[in-house]
Amino acid sequence: MPVSRCLTPALGFAAMMLASTGSNATEPPSGDPVLTVSGRISEFNVDNHFVFDMAMLEAMPQHSFVTNTPWHPEAHEFSGPLLREVLARVGAEGENIQAIALNDYKVDIPVEDARRFNMIVARLMDGAPMSVRNKGPLFILYPFDNESETQSQIYYNRAIWQLKALNIE
Repeated sequence: MPVSRCLTPALGFAAMMLASTGSNATEPPSGDPVLTVSGRISEFNVDNHFVFDMAMLEAMPQHSFVTNTPWHPEAHEFSGPLLREVLARVGAEGENIQAIALNDYKVDIPVEDARRFNMIVARLMDGAPMSVRNKGPLFILYPFDNESETQSQIYYNRAIWQLKALNIE
């Protein structure tokens, strides 16, 4: 899959926000839930949340990049939807994302990061689904090798694996 590039992340985010009210806005997931988004959102499909199954995330535009991470001995290709597109899909209206892992580890990510960087909600590593043992099934990643600014502990700390939920504040 080719590396995707967004020329103007802020404009892309705004366009996605305007287009976020699709006809499937209220369709609940048909498969096992893998990501629940709550908080300051305007689109819901299960109670006051937006719940994605893997097929819903796969149906979104997919983006890939190859990057080194502090957690892998060599570079890998990661693929999934852009975080800003996931936020747009649920009509996120906040300035902060509290990301929560399967083990209830929490990290705060500024929404501005999703606007500035082509961060992805990775569902594939080297073309294959990621197991829980291998930091999956979802992993929020910055394009560390493509954006030198993100090669610092502050951004490494914001990358979160075994993602299960996002709370928009």
